[in-house]
Amino acid sequence: MHALNKNRPLRRVLLASATTVSGIVLLLALKPHTGPTVVTDSVSPAPSSSASAAPEASSGTGGSTKSSGGSTKSSGGSTKSAGSKTVTGDTVQTRWGPVQVRITVKNGKITDVTALQYPSDNPRDQEINSYALPQLRGEALSAQSASIDTVSGATYTSQGYQQSLQSALDSAGL
Repeated sequence: MHALNKNRPLRRVLLASATTVSGIVLLLALKPHTGPTVVTDSVSPAPSSSASAAPEASSGTGGSTKSSGGSTKSSGGSTKSAGSKTVTGDTVQTRWGPVQVRITVKNGKITDVTALQYPSDNPRDQEINSYALPQLRGEALSAQSASIDTVSGATYTSQGYQQSLQSALDSAGL
């Protein structure tokens, strides 16, 4: 006998109700999309220190490193030496972790971009950032602005990188 037999309307009602409840539970389990948010301190910015942060792997082959002070949220720090100026952008909280960049400016041109903080909590983050960060750095150096392309597969990191880069450019007056 068929499960949806017309002689058993209660079974059909019960099956339809269970299906509806299951569908609603699945819909409520979906997580809404949230974009990256910029975190800034209300305290005056502290100068960046190269001793406290590990530089980005610029060759693109090494593993990713993260700032030793993971909970530190410095923003807008700058250092000036011999005609070049180093500016640290805001820490941007993304879905997968914080992103923060530091730029070096000489004669109004960006000469270096370093990622100070970026998601590296799991092997997948490290794999993504090992190819995404060098691409983002190259884009920023060639564009000389924060108008850079998003790296496929690293959308959240790219958006955080762009926002932190724009913050650093604004602090540098570019």
